Amino acid sequence: MSDPVRWTDNHCHLHFRDADAASVTHAIAAGRDAGVERFITVGCDVADSEAAIAVARAHDGVWATAGVHPHEAERGIDGLEALLAEPGVVAVGECGLDYHYDHSLRPVQRDVFAAQIALAEAHGLALVIHARSAWEDTFDVLAAEGVPARTVFHCFTGGADEAKRCLDLGAHLSISGIVTFKTAQDVRDAVAICPPDRLLVETDTPYLAPVPHRGETNRPALVPLVGAAVAAVQGRTVAEVAASSWDAATHLYRLPNPNEL
Repeated sequence: MSDPVRWTDNHCHLHFRDADAASVTHAIAAGRDAGVERFITVGCDVADSEAAIAVARAHDGVWATAGVHPHEAERGIDGLEALLAEPGVVAVGECGLDYHYDHSLRPVQRDVFAAQIALAEAHGLALVIHARSAWEDTFDVLAAEGVPARTVFHCFTGGADEAKRCLDLGAHLSISGIVTFKTAQDVRDAVAICPPDRLLVETDTPYLAPVPHRGETNRPALVPLVGAAVAAVQGRTVAEVAASSWDAATHLYRLPNPNEL
Protein backbone atom coordinates (compact mmCIF):
# COMPACT_ATOMS: atom_id res chain seq x y z
CA MET A 1 0.00 0.00 0.00
CA SER A 2 1.13 3.55 -0.66
CA ASP A 3 1.80 5.91 2.21
CA PRO A 4 -1.16 8.11 3.25
CA VAL A 5 -1.31 11.63 1.83
CA ARG A 6 -0.79 13.99 4.76
CA TRP A 7 -0.68 17.76 4.75
CA THR A 8 0.57 20.58 6.96
CA ASP A 9 -1.37 23.85 6.92
CA ASN A 10 1.68 25.91 7.70
CA HIS A 11 -0.17 29.20 8.12
CA CYS A 12 -3.68 29.60 9.46
CA HIS A 13 -5.47 31.63 12.12
CA LEU A 14 -7.50 29.03 13.97
CA HIS A 15 -7.99 31.43 16.85
CA PHE A 16 -9.17 34.30 14.63
CA ARG A 17 -11.10 36.95 16.60
CA ASP A 18 -11.35 34.76 19.67
CA ALA A 19 -13.01 31.86 17.85
CA ASP A 20 -14.85 29.72 20.37
CA ALA A 21 -13.40 26.37 21.39
CA ALA A 22 -16.06 24.38 19.52
CA SER A 23 -15.31 26.18 16.25
CA VAL A 24 -11.58 25.58 16.61
CA THR A 25 -12.11 21.89 17.41
CA HIS A 26 -14.43 21.53 14.40
CA ALA A 27 -11.93 23.21 12.04
CA ILE A 28 -9.14 20.91 13.22
CA ALA A 29 -11.31 17.79 12.95
CA ALA A 30 -12.54 18.73 9.46
CA GLY A 31 -8.94 19.37 8.43
CA ARG A 32 -7.87 15.97 9.68
CA ASP A 33 -10.72 14.35 7.76
CA ALA A 34 -9.20 15.97 4.65
CA GLY A 35 -5.70 14.69 5.45
CA VAL A 36 -4.39 17.82 7.19
CA GLU A 37 -2.55 16.49 10.23
CA ARG A 38 -0.53 19.53 11.36
CA PHE A 39 -1.49 23.17 11.79
CA ILE A 40 0.54 26.31 12.49
CA THR A 41 -1.76 28.96 13.96
CA VAL A 42 -0.22 32.38 13.58
CA GLY A 43 -0.12 35.39 15.90
CA CYS A 44 -0.58 38.96 14.67
CA ASP A 45 -0.05 40.98 17.85
CA VAL A 46 0.85 40.16 21.45
CA ALA A 47 -2.70 39.36 22.60
CA ASP A 48 -3.43 37.45 19.41
CA SER A 49 -0.21 35.48 19.84
CA GLU A 50 -1.30 34.54 23.35
CA ALA A 51 -4.56 33.22 21.85
CA ALA A 52 -2.62 31.23 19.27
CA ILE A 53 -0.47 29.67 21.98
CA ALA A 54 -3.57 28.72 23.96
CA VAL A 55 -5.00 26.89 20.94
CA ALA A 56 -1.72 25.08 20.35
CA ARG A 57 -1.59 24.08 24.00
CA ALA A 58 -5.10 22.64 23.80
CA HIS A 59 -4.72 20.54 20.63
CA ASP A 60 -2.29 17.87 19.51
CA GLY A 61 -0.74 18.56 16.14
CA VAL A 62 -1.09 22.33 16.48
CA TRP A 63 1.79 24.77 16.95
CA ALA A 64 1.84 28.54 17.29
CA THR A 65 3.81 31.56 16.19
CA ALA A 66 4.15 34.81 18.09
CA GLY A 67 4.55 38.07 16.24
CA VAL A 68 3.30 41.54 15.37
CA HIS A 69 1.78 41.99 11.90
CA PRO A 70 2.68 45.19 10.03
CA HIS A 71 -0.93 46.35 10.39
CA GLU A 72 -0.40 46.29 14.16
CA ALA A 73 3.15 47.65 14.20
CA GLU A 74 2.22 50.90 15.93
CA ARG A 75 1.20 48.87 18.98
CA GLY A 76 4.83 47.85 19.37
CA ILE A 77 6.27 44.55 20.53
CA ASP A 78 6.30 44.93 24.31
CA GLY A 79 5.59 41.53 25.82
CA LEU A 80 6.35 39.60 22.64
CA GLU A 81 9.74 38.22 23.60
CA ALA A 82 8.37 36.58 26.74
CA LEU A 83 6.03 34.49 24.58
CA LEU A 84 8.81 33.01 22.49
CA ALA A 85 9.81 30.58 25.22
CA GLU A 86 6.29 29.19 25.56
CA PRO A 87 5.91 25.51 24.64
CA GLY A 88 4.61 25.04 21.13
CA VAL A 89 5.95 28.33 19.73
CA VAL A 90 7.89 27.55 16.56
CA ALA A 91 8.39 30.93 14.87
CA VAL A 92 8.41 34.70 15.15
CA GLY A 93 5.76 36.36 13.02
CA GLU A 94 3.89 37.04 11.06
CA CYS A 95 5.84 40.22 10.64
CA GLY A 96 7.02 42.33 7.76
CA LEU A 97 5.79 45.20 5.62
CA ASP A 98 2.41 45.98 4.09
CA TYR A 99 2.30 49.11 1.97
CA HIS A 100 -1.00 48.13 0.33
CA TYR A 101 -3.06 49.20 3.34
CA ASP A 102 -0.52 51.25 5.34
CA HIS A 103 -2.40 50.68 8.59
CA SER A 104 0.84 51.57 10.39
CA LEU A 105 3.34 54.24 9.38
CA ARG A 106 6.00 52.80 7.10
CA PRO A 107 9.02 53.75 9.25
CA VAL A 108 7.31 52.08 12.23
CA GLN A 109 6.63 48.97 10.15
CA ARG A 110 10.30 48.78 9.19
CA ASP A 111 11.50 49.21 12.78
CA VAL A 112 9.12 46.57 14.15
CA PHE A 113 10.03 44.16 11.35
CA ALA A 114 13.73 44.64 12.08
CA ALA A 115 13.18 44.05 15.80
CA GLN A 116 11.40 40.76 15.10
CA ILE A 117 14.15 39.57 12.78
CA ALA A 118 16.52 40.11 15.69
CA LEU A 119 14.23 38.15 18.01
CA ALA A 120 14.09 35.20 15.61
CA GLU A 121 17.88 35.17 15.43
CA ALA A 122 18.33 35.52 19.18
CA HIS A 123 15.91 32.71 20.00
CA GLY A 124 16.81 30.36 17.15
CA LEU A 125 13.28 30.42 15.77
CA ALA A 126 11.90 30.48 12.25
CA LEU A 127 10.78 33.83 10.82
CA VAL A 128 7.40 34.23 9.09
CA ILE A 129 7.33 37.21 6.72
CA HIS A 130 4.32 39.10 5.40
CA ALA A 131 5.29 41.20 2.36
CA ARG A 132 2.69 43.08 0.34
CA SER A 133 3.40 45.92 -2.08
CA ALA A 134 6.72 46.42 -0.29
CA TRP A 135 9.26 44.14 -1.92
CA GLU A 136 12.20 46.54 -2.18
CA ASP A 137 11.95 47.73 1.41
CA THR A 138 11.46 44.14 2.59
CA PHE A 139 14.68 43.08 0.90
CA ASP A 140 16.44 46.21 2.19
CA VAL A 141 15.49 45.45 5.81
CA LEU A 142 16.63 41.84 5.42
CA ALA A 143 19.91 43.00 3.89
CA ALA A 144 20.52 45.29 6.85
CA GLU A 145 19.42 42.88 9.60
CA GLY A 146 20.32 39.48 8.15
CA VAL A 147 18.09 36.56 7.16
CA PRO A 148 17.44 33.88 9.78
CA ALA A 149 18.44 30.44 8.59
CA ARG A 150 14.80 29.33 8.66
CA THR A 151 12.68 31.98 6.96
CA VAL A 152 9.42 31.75 5.01
CA PHE A 153 7.55 34.29 2.92
CA HIS A 154 3.97 33.42 3.74
CA CYS A 155 1.11 33.84 1.26
CA PHE A 156 3.65 34.61 -1.44
CA THR A 157 2.19 37.14 -3.88
CA GLY A 158 5.19 38.04 -6.02
CA GLY A 159 6.22 36.72 -9.40
CA ALA A 160 9.23 34.78 -10.61
CA ASP A 161 11.65 37.68 -10.08
CA GLU A 162 10.66 38.16 -6.44
CA ALA A 163 10.64 34.40 -5.91
CA LYS A 164 14.20 34.12 -7.18
CA ARG A 165 15.35 36.87 -4.82
CA CYS A 166 13.67 35.16 -1.86
CA LEU A 167 15.13 31.79 -2.80
CA ASP A 168 18.59 33.33 -3.24
CA LEU A 169 18.32 34.48 0.38
CA GLY A 170 17.74 30.87 1.42
CA ALA A 171 14.07 31.47 2.24
CA HIS A 172 11.05 29.25 1.66
CA LEU A 173 7.89 30.25 -0.19
CA SER A 174 4.47 29.44 1.25
CA ILE A 175 1.71 29.22 -1.32
CA SER A 176 -1.89 30.02 -0.50
CA GLY A 177 -5.19 29.65 -2.35
CA ILE A 178 -4.21 32.64 -4.49
CA VAL A 179 -2.44 30.12 -6.74
CA THR A 180 -5.90 28.98 -7.89
CA PHE A 181 -7.11 32.47 -8.84
CA LYS A 182 -7.48 33.21 -12.56
CA THR A 183 -5.61 36.50 -12.20
CA ALA A 184 -2.64 35.03 -10.31
CA GLN A 185 -0.35 34.01 -13.17
CA ASP A 186 2.58 35.76 -11.45
CA VAL A 187 2.19 33.46 -8.44
CA ARG A 188 2.02 30.41 -10.71
CA ASP A 189 5.20 31.60 -12.44
CA ALA A 190 6.87 31.74 -9.02
CA VAL A 191 5.62 28.26 -8.14
CA ALA A 192 7.06 26.95 -11.39
CA ILE A 193 10.61 27.88 -10.38
CA CYS A 194 10.43 27.00 -6.68
CA PRO A 195 12.32 23.83 -5.68
CA PRO A 196 10.02 21.34 -3.96
CA ASP A 197 12.06 21.38 -0.77
CA ARG A 198 11.55 25.14 -0.41
CA LEU A 199 7.80 25.22 -1.00
CA LEU A 200 5.07 25.02 1.64
CA VAL A 201 1.29 25.23 1.40
CA GLU A 202 -1.15 27.17 3.55
CA THR A 203 -4.71 28.39 3.76
CA ASP A 204 -4.27 31.65 5.67
CA THR A 205 -7.61 30.69 7.24
CA PRO A 206 -10.06 32.43 7.40
CA TYR A 207 -8.91 34.37 4.33
CA LEU A 208 -8.29 33.54 0.65
CA ALA A 209 -10.36 30.42 0.12
CA PRO A 210 -9.21 28.69 -3.08
CA VAL A 211 -11.29 28.14 -6.20
CA PRO A 212 -14.04 26.81 -6.25
CA HIS A 213 -14.69 28.12 -2.72
CA ARG A 214 -13.93 31.81 -3.26
CA GLY A 215 -16.15 33.99 -1.15
CA GLU A 216 -16.43 31.36 1.58
CA THR A 217 -14.66 31.39 4.92
CA ASN A 218 -11.42 29.55 4.37
CA ARG A 219 -10.49 26.53 6.50
CA PRO A 220 -7.57 24.11 6.80
CA ALA A 221 -9.58 21.34 5.10
CA LEU A 222 -9.01 23.19 1.81
CA VAL A 223 -5.21 22.79 1.90
CA PRO A 224 -5.41 19.85 -0.56
CA LEU A 225 -6.86 22.18 -3.20
CA VAL A 226 -3.83 24.45 -2.83
CA GLY A 227 -1.55 21.43 -3.09
CA ALA A 228 -3.35 20.20 -6.20
CA ALA A 229 -2.87 23.58 -7.90
CA VAL A 230 0.84 23.52 -7.04
CA ALA A 231 1.08 19.98 -8.43
CA ALA A 232 -0.54 21.07 -11.69
CA VAL A 233 1.92 23.94 -12.12
CA GLN A 234 4.98 21.86 -11.30
CA GLY A 235 3.95 18.74 -13.21
CA ARG A 236 4.07 16.61 -10.09
CA THR A 237 1.55 14.37 -8.39
CA VAL A 238 -0.52 15.64 -5.50
CA ALA A 239 1.05 12.98 -3.30
CA GLU A 240 4.52 14.26 -4.19
CA VAL A 241 3.57 17.83 -3.27
CA ALA A 242 2.01 16.65 -0.01
CA ALA A 243 5.17 14.74 0.92
CA SER A 244 7.66 17.46 -0.03
CA SER A 245 5.68 20.26 1.63
CA TRP A 246 5.32 18.10 4.75
CA ASP A 247 9.09 17.64 4.87
CA ALA A 248 9.69 21.34 4.22
CA ALA A 249 7.42 22.29 7.12
CA THR A 250 9.13 19.74 9.36
CA HIS A 251 12.49 21.34 8.59
CA LEU A 252 11.35 24.96 8.71
CA TYR A 253 9.57 24.74 12.06
CA ARG A 254 11.54 21.83 13.53
CA LEU A 255 8.36 19.85 13.99
CA PRO A 256 8.46 16.34 15.45
CA ASN A 257 8.42 13.27 13.24
CA PRO A 258 4.98 11.77 12.50
CA ASN A 259 5.42 8.94 14.99
CA GLU A 260 5.98 11.51 17.71
CA LEU A 261 2.67 13.34 17.13
